[in-house]
Amino acid sequence: MDKAFLVVDDSAAIRQLVTLAVKGSGYDVVTASGPKEALSLLSSRKFDLVITDLNMPETDGIEFIRMLRGMTDYKFTPIIMLTTEVQDAKKREGRAAGASGWIVKPFSAEQILDVVRRFLA
Repeated sequence: MDKAFLVVDDSAAIRQLVTLAVKGSGYDVVTASGPKEALSLLSSRKFDLVITDLNMPETDGIEFIRMLRGMTDYKFTPIIMLTTEVQDAKKREGRAAGASGWIVKPFSAEQILDVVRRFLA
């Protein structure tokens, strides 16, 4: 069975870019437009990795990570922040919430694939 990961971003273009970056690599990519949709997906299926945006209208990515870390099935699942934010304070806040890594937008397909491979190897 292929390893699966969830991409949570309010931008359809970003969700599509991440999906295209890993197409043909043997990973099952599922997308959600925000935390509410993501939580529904996370409760119905297990993912091996979660990639989430930081700035989203419903709930920000840091609070979403805290929610995930509170779920038994996702306590140790790698979670990657995908954002335009580059401030060290935001990175520290993300790590404190439980983020496993940080990718700054804009990103290349190679960057995404490298991170996915590293965490799902």
